[in-house]
Amino acid sequence: MTSVALAVTDGMLHFELALACEVFGSAPDAVRVPWYDLALCGPKAVRVGPFRMEPDRGLDRLPYADTVIVPGWADVDREPPAALVDAVRAAHEAGARVASLCTGAFVLAAAGLLDGKRATTHWAHTRTLATRHPRVLVDPDVLYVDDGSVLTSAGKAAAMDLCLHLVRLDHGSSVANTVARNLVVPPHRDGGQAQFVSTPVPAPDHHPLAELFPWVIERLDRPLTVEDLARQARMSSRNLGRHFRSVTGTTPLQWLLTQRIRHAQELLETTDAGVDAIAAATGMGTGTTLRRHFNRTVGVPPDAYRRTFRARTRPGPGPAPADSTTTGSPAAGTMAAWQQRATATRPTRS
Repeated sequence: MTSVALAVTDGMLHFELALACEVFGSAPDAVRVPWYDLALCGPKAVRVGPFRMEPDRGLDRLPYADTVIVPGWADVDREPPAALVDAVRAAHEAGARVASLCTGAFVLAAAGLLDGKRATTHWAHTRTLATRHPRVLVDPDVLYVDDGSVLTSAGKAAAMDLCLHLVRLDHGSSVANTVARNLVVPPHRDGGQAQFVSTPVPAPDHHPLAELFPWVIERLDRPLTVEDLARQARMSSRNLGRHFRSVTGTTPLQWLLTQRIRHAQELLETTDAGVDAIAAATGMGTGTTLRRHFNRTVGVPPDAYRRTFRARTRPGPGPAPADSTTTGSPAAGTMAAWQQRATATRPTRS
């Protein structure tokens, strides 16, 4: 079981703390893998937002955790406590994966963990972070940054994206999608998406592409083109591209490729289908094409991804998850996840 320690002291933001507790505290009923051992680590009593909390353990337990998460730091103009900074640094030196949510990046920067690395935080504080810590390569335009053993997220809702990303790294896309469905949030938004857009984000079912997304998801095995999508949406290719950028932050073809890759990941995780069969089921055509795009997007070949995923995932006893499948066809639960993922949008600037 992977241990997760939430570092808490006076002056933390309660939203990000509660969010991390919700994700890592307990698994949905449909998840059949060993879940995280979550602990709140801090002084004897702390005030987090309007709440008073009693941590489970002291900050000295951080170096014993597999993953340490630092929630948002409320007052970025005030230096974080030295005890917190030292404990986070010690945890990283001991080999822990360290992640910050929102302005928790200021704690990681104070500990020197972000020196020479790309990092992000809430868009309203990126300039302050860059000015105060000039050795940090601050990226103000992304939802989160994964630098291996050190990860940082942008503000508020982007913290959820990073937490689900951690679940995806540990347990795969299928489990992460199940967790997201349980929390009623989009299962996947790429870390490289922008933190904000100039126009309001539409409600999931009230935008010009609402009917197009599920139509495409049900036809991922077909060689769809931009013209096919535009025809189905009853608009020109130019208008389609404009709406895609507004709703998803990317182009129609890039969005379609992302859906194919995510579908391939789920099939690699939940079936024994060969690469050629998965290539056909995801509309990639040939195993060679799938390997090229998969390697470029995920960073490893499909076969290596499957081996790595199965080596680190040890399902416990009991029935298979509701969204698992033993064939190349998506199960109903998985299809629901894809449909929800299709409407993942970028947050507004607020």
